[in-house]
Amino acid sequence: MSVPEILFLCTGNSCRSILAEAILNGLAHGRLHAVSAGSHPTGYVHPRSIALLQQEGFSTEGLSSKSWDDLVTTPDIVITVCASAAGETCPAYLGPAPRAHWGVEDPAKAVGTEAEIEAAFRKAYEILRLRIEALLALPIAELLAKDPAILRSELANIGRLGEHE
Repeated sequence: MSVPEILFLCTGNSCRSILAEAILNGLAHGRLHAVSAGSHPTGYVHPRSIALLQQEGFSTEGLSSKSWDDLVTTPDIVITVCASAAGETCPAYLGPAPRAHWGVEDPAKAVGTEAEIEAAFRKAYEILRLRIEALLALPIAELLAKDPAILRSELANIGRLGEHE
């Protein structure tokens, strides 16, 4: 089997899904590969996302805000990262891949002082990193091949990590 492809999907593809793409690719060491896309991409990556990723030692090369219509491969797993509890509509990916929802508040919509806005980006980053580290502990390729139902259940459980911190 080739390297499993994870699609992180949100509406604008400028913050959360970009953070997740870079974090997973930076931590997976080639065992998994991530891409990100949006149903209505903003067309730019939020500068605070880039700055935070660089501060944390992740590569930002090649990151871009793109539409799910521009994907060149069909993902093996789709993870939405919109915060649907905040009234934000998450896109529904129509491909055959197992799906999970990992809702994270949109730091691009944070208001307040500079410190409060930075804290919103930091919180999104920390929640995504926690969840991605849990994802990387799973035997993804094996579960995709042998037991997609268990994989979906595990992905749903991971999506609850960091919710009440």
